[in-house]
Amino acid sequence: MKQMTRSELRKKIMTILYQINVYKNNRIAYDVDDIIKEVLDIDNDFVKDCVYGVTTHIEQIDAKANTFLNKWTIDRLGFTDQAILRLGIYELLYTDTPDIVAINEAVDLAKLYSDDDVRKMINGVLDKIYHEKEDNE
Repeated sequence: MKQMTRSELRKKIMTILYQINVYKNNRIAYDVDDIIKEVLDIDNDFVKDCVYGVTTHIEQIDAKANTFLNKWTIDRLGFTDQAILRLGIYELLYTDTPDIVAINEAVDLAKLYSDDDVRKMINGVLDKIYHEKEDNE
């Protein structure tokens, strides 16, 4: 099997985060490793780090998103949009992925899976987090 690019892996991560959200909202028991295995037939540290990172820090990530979602909250977004935004915020705040890459990758996913308004919203939130982070460094 050929090596997947980080962009391809992010699509898988988005799918996994989406699944987790569906299970959580329907109060269905789930195992994160099982969901990862369902979506990805290879063992990949980047995927595991991101999925576990988002699920571990979800309260901080959602709070950060809600700070910058104008008169909205992340739970009002569709599950796909939530997954994209959470992954983008996680990569910005908790990984060594270059900020511009984290933002561009999230926006690229939003171009594929979200409508234009949501794509702009995701871009705006990530941009504000990026600038806040820059101001604090």
